[in-house]
Amino acid sequence: MRIEVPHRSERFGAVRIHGVQEVWELDSGGDVGAPDDPQVWQTIHHVPRGAISQIAKRMAIVIPVKGERFKVLDGVLSGIPHDCLIILVSNSEREPVDRYRMEKETVRRFCRLAQRSALLIHQRDPGLGAAFAEAGMDALLDEDGLVRNGKGEGMLVGLAIAKLSGRSYVGFIDADNYVPGAVYEYVQAYASGFHLAESPHAMVRISWRSKPKIQGGKLFFNRWGRSSQVTNRFLNLLLSAYSGFGTEVIATGNAGEHAISLDLALRMQFAAGFAVEPYEYLNLFERYGGVIPSPDPDVMREGVEVFQIETRNPHFHEDKGSDHVQEMRLQALNVLYHSPISVPDVRNEILDFLRTQGVIAEGEEPPQELLYPPMATLDWDRFGRVLGDKGETFRQIEHVVPTSVQVRTPIPEIPDSESKG
Repeated sequence: MRIEVPHRSERFGAVRIHGVQEVWELDSGGDVGAPDDPQVWQTIHHVPRGAISQIAKRMAIVIPVKGERFKVLDGVLSGIPHDCLIILVSNSEREPVDRYRMEKETVRRFCRLAQRSALLIHQRDPGLGAAFAEAGMDALLDEDGLVRNGKGEGMLVGLAIAKLSGRSYVGFIDADNYVPGAVYEYVQAYASGFHLAESPHAMVRISWRSKPKIQGGKLFFNRWGRSSQVTNRFLNLLLSAYSGFGTEVIATGNAGEHAISLDLALRMQFAAGFAVEPYEYLNLFERYGGVIPSPDPDVMREGVEVFQIETRNPHFHEDKGSDHVQEMRLQALNVLYHSPISVPDVRNEILDFLRTQGVIAEGEEPPQELLYPPMATLDWDRFGRVLGDKGETFRQIEHVVPTSVQVRTPIPEIPDSESKG
């Protein structure tokens, strides 16, 4: 892959945010070949196939699912590079029709034909809730002892299972993407960003080149989503308030497609629901921005890098309506308003916006979103043991190698409910 060298970067304490980098070539060839033109190297990064493959082998891709169409899900699966581990976290309905069972069948069939492994679980599995409770993460649970509903909660489930699998990177792909080629490109971009990172603590966020809509019977390739415009604006206002210079460097405030080095992800706090993606930026600023004391001095020394990569494929996905867009951007503004590093000017701008939108009345404040503690302190041995003992929906789809009759289990030391009979 060939990726543009970022024209500028902004710093917030130990966090370095690279400006958007454009993909110039989806496949830039292997490791061996004629040297690149030195002048080109000043503007373009060449990431060889071998480097991407080595990182993909250490990456888990989490797919949060909630009632998506099975053919769309099948397309998403087909776009994930072969060397990555698939982790599907479902929060789909189980009655009157058990959609999770059908999702499991979709993944099982795909893995059998593609000769690969996968891990699956339902977000509301009582055994999963018990595993989090006994491992020291009961904040994630509701009054029934089940993992709360919400996208952020599903991502945390995927993150925990990625940790058990021993992978070094975790990426997230939404299950409603209609273009398998876009999914493939996202993961290539994740691996390229991690290859270019100078710090072991890195995040790669996808900026869509276009988000097509049908207008007047024709395709219109819009640059920005309705939610992204608002979220990016206020995150950049926060950066500007601290630097004293206007900026538009953040272009991926609502990036559902993103990846994080696992060590960094386990140290971060995550927000509930749709506040999860914009709060990732905020939490990096809170923990490593130098405004308030950091709990991780080693990360402060080594720094955090955030890459934003603009992909070539258009982003076609389900249109979930204006209410969904409104919910996403309001939750983003809620966490920004209540952040301990927010400043009066930014808070006032948020209040003016929300009042203009008719969301809050004069004298009211935005509601607070639920935030979860970092997962780094979990008792992982206990989590894995309880999940294996009690997880009713936990599945490990094994890759069988016919020539040697070997079975490659993603987490061999943890049984799933089918292997227990």
